[in-house]
Amino acid sequence: MKFTPFGIKNQDFNKAVRGYDKEEVRAFLERLSDEVERISNENEKLKTDFDSMEDQLKEFRRIEKNLQNALLSATETTTKAVDSAKKQSALMIKEAELKSQQIVEKAKENANDTLNSVLKLKEEKRVLIAKLKAIINSQAELLDWNVSNYTESKEKKNLEVKTERKNDISEENEVNVNDILGKLL
Repeated sequence: MKFTPFGIKNQDFNKAVRGYDKEEVRAFLERLSDEVERISNENEKLKTDFDSMEDQLKEFRRIEKNLQNALLSATETTTKAVDSAKKQSALMIKEAELKSQQIVEKAKENANDTLNSVLKLKEEKRVLIAKLKAIINSQAELLDWNVSNYTESKEKKNLEVKTERKNDISEENEVNVNDILGKLL
C-alpha cells in the first residue's frame, strides 16, 4: 500500500474503549503527513534532478564520444600528416641528392671537357709552333738563297752596267768626234 500525505491526513480509525487521544493522534498524523509530503516533494525533485542529470550525462557521454572520435581522427590525421611530411622530406632529400650527384657529374664532365680542350689546344699550339718554325726556317733558307742570288745577279748587272757605260762613253766619244768633225767641215 502506498502512502500519500492526503491519505495519512484523512485516515480514519475505528473507535475503541480505551483508545488513544484523538487530538494527539490527529497532531501526529498531521506532522507525519507533512513529513511524508516533504519527503515526497523532495523525492519528486530528486527524480526530476536525476532525470535532468541523466539527460546531461547522456549529453556528456555523447560529447565525450564525439571528442574521442575527434581526438582519434585528429591523431590519425596528425599521424598521416607526419608520415606524409616524412615521406615528402625523404623524397625531397633523395631528389636533392640525385640533383647534387647530377651536378657533380656534370661538373666532372665539364672539367674533363675543359682539360681535354686545354690538352688539345696545347697540342695544337705545339704543332703550330713547329709549323711556324719550319716555315720560318724555310723562309730564312729562301731569303739566304735569294740574297746570294741577288748578290750574284747584282754583281753581274754591275759588271754589265759598267760594260755598257764604257760602251756608251765610247759611243758618246765617237759621236762627239763625228759631231766635231761635222762642224769643222
